Amino acid sequence: MLSLEDFQKIRLQDKPLFDTHALRFPPTHSGEVFTTMVSWGEYVDYRYTMRGDSLIILSKDSNQTVLHPPSGRTNKDLFKQILQLAKKEDCLFGFIKTTEKEFLMTQFPSLQIEADRDFFDYVYRTADLADLPGTKYGKIRNRLNKFTKNFSYTIEDISETNMDEVNEFLKRWCLWKDCASDEILENERKAILYCMQHFFDLGLNGIALRINSTIQAIAVYEKMNPQTVVVHFEKGSPDFDGIYKAINQETAQRVRHIVPFIDREEDLGIPGLRQAKLSYQPDHFIEVYYATKESLQTTTF
Repeated sequence: MLSLEDFQKIRLQDKPLFDTHALRFPPTHSGEVFTTMVSWGEYVDYRYTMRGDSLIILSKDSNQTVLHPPSGRTNKDLFKQILQLAKKEDCLFGFIKTTEKEFLMTQFPSLQIEADRDFFDYVYRTADLADLPGTKYGKIRNRLNKFTKNFSYTIEDISETNMDEVNEFLKRWCLWKDCASDEILENERKAILYCMQHFFDLGLNGIALRINSTIQAIAVYEKMNPQTVVVHFEKGSPDFDGIYKAINQETAQRVRHIVPFIDREEDLGIPGLRQAKLSYQPDHFIEVYYATKESLQTTTF
């Protein structure tokens, strides 16, 4: 029977195991990507256990412990074990994707499952972000045109050659944003720096935007499944209005011949971030759900 003691902390040396699993069962939500879990590991304690060919994730922050559905072939018995453990330990059972929700509602109809909107991933057509076509992108094109008119810039890959400059830019970015005064920003800073420190170990890609020979924006991304690139981080200097529009488009143009979709992660319920992500007209969302604790306690598994 599954127990909390079966879960071990996710560490960088676990990447080969996760990579092998992802080849068979590619992640579809950014929260399932190894880079996400290992880089945010100081803020959220991500743990895992394997059961046959199924991978089970546990995530724990200062508020609650969340058990995730198993990644692998659908296995009713394994779902039951996880649900029983969540019930026993008063954990949340969350990050349920749509297909898993449908399975659970069929197998356990008394289980109440609700949308976790703050953690929906935004997925865009790569060609839309690269070309910004039509009237729906008119405002974004105007900002971008203003930026390109006012500032001459160059784009380059993030590499060993410019990594020190990228880190210097990130230090400046955190001073601009006053990361130390905000828990999320401070932990995002730690996650970004972890990714920069282990950029090549994690197999990441990225681009840097230079203005007047100085890096003023970066984007860090990777292929998460055959159809999708996920953008983990995108940061720009506040001194250049429209710079985020530029780095966003440049990233899309870099990957447009590789994947049809770009996942730009969730908005965490932050109003300004939600508005910004919606303004880019997502093609669809990767929806996630959670089972209410009340229904977990009253359902027999």
